[in-house]
Amino acid sequence: MKKVLGIILGGGVGSRLYPLTKLRAKPAVPLGSKYRLIDIPVSNCINSEILKIYVLTQFNSASLNRHLSRAYNFGGISEGFVEVLAAQQTTENPGWFQGTADAVRQYLWLLKEWDVDEYVILSGDHLYRMDYSKFVQRHRETNADITLSVLPMDEKRASDFGLMKIDGHGRVVDFSEKPKGEALRNMQVDTASLGLSPEEAKKSPYIASMGIYVFKKDVLINLLESHPEQTDFGKEIIPEAAPTHNVQAYLFDDYWEDIGTIEAFYEANLALTQQPKPPFSFYDEKAPIYTRPRHLPPTKLLDCKVRESIIGEGCILKECSISHSVLGVRTRIESNCVIEDSLLMGSDYYDPLAERESSLEEGKIPMGIGADSTIRRAIIDKNARIGRNVLILNKDRVEESNREEQGFYIRSGIVVVLKNAVIPNGTVI
Repeated sequence: MKKVLGIILGGGVGSRLYPLTKLRAKPAVPLGSKYRLIDIPVSNCINSEILKIYVLTQFNSASLNRHLSRAYNFGGISEGFVEVLAAQQTTENPGWFQGTADAVRQYLWLLKEWDVDEYVILSGDHLYRMDYSKFVQRHRETNADITLSVLPMDEKRASDFGLMKIDGHGRVVDFSEKPKGEALRNMQVDTASLGLSPEEAKKSPYIASMGIYVFKKDVLINLLESHPEQTDFGKEIIPEAAPTHNVQAYLFDDYWEDIGTIEAFYEANLALTQQPKPPFSFYDEKAPIYTRPRHLPPTKLLDCKVRESIIGEGCILKECSISHSVLGVRTRIESNCVIEDSLLMGSDYYDPLAERESSLEEGKIPMGIGADSTIRRAIIDKNARIGRNVLILNKDRVEESNREEQGFYIRSGIVVVLKNAVIPNGTVI
């Protein structure tokens, strides 16, 4: 895999994940108590022995930069690296990235310099574990110009994705974006030819793009330079290249989740707590998910009841009940609190004890969750200060609401408390 360069697309403004993307790039959004979204594709690359990795981004990239520089330092013994390429103005390209293909095009001058055979292009907001070396191997075996990783789909979910048709040799011959009705049925293929059993092929007769591609180096350069008006891989570059290039499909038949919306992000995080076997596990010794090391003390629990939850390091929990929830690093919860079906992202730092005590004496609200508070079906972003006797329940069953001035949003019925927000004592949401 020394001849492969990894390119991770950090995504645009992240409006579907707002307000979690208000102060950070989408790939820097916390995940699973101690990780960030970007750790998934980067770890997959490292486990696949792809060690030259660029991350393309253009919004709020400071925290992403900081995380990557602290987490992934290969030292001087290898040429491995993980670097952020942020959108920048040049005389040739004075504007922002206009799409996935345009982002890669604007840095083509740098990507060309590497002595590699293939570029692997990945998305920064998916949750899955994949060995890209098998993906690249299939690309080489079929002498493909472009290989797309695809998922088998049943009829119920198929219309939400970009679908494709293949011939008997696995070559992609047709594309359709979110088809319905008769157009959907016309996109059925024999997925057994990609490796599914006859029973599985019958259940899942469609294939959907994962937004993950392998390009031959010269093919990608030629396509981007000869079609400067095309800005998106999935909608323009690849469909238009299919008739004249060998575009192959590679079947990925395992857990994959697009966590680009608040609801999907919330559900994917809470699914990590499932027993006995969650759909995605961080407990895989052969293919670990890496992140930045933190030198934190162990979590301290004082007379707590905890059920089906994940708790990060450095937390202090007092006489509280926690159920089906994920707690990030340095989370602090005071006595008589109830946390259910919630994602608490924790804190970036600790309140010093003296400062915390003086804040309480002065009627101010310290970091964490105050005593006698209840939180259900919510996401509490980092460094939030939740007062005493606060109820976050979405009691009126509101689906969508923007209460930024009060420190929270409601998305798909999920209350999202903003980073650094202060929720006063006795508040009911």
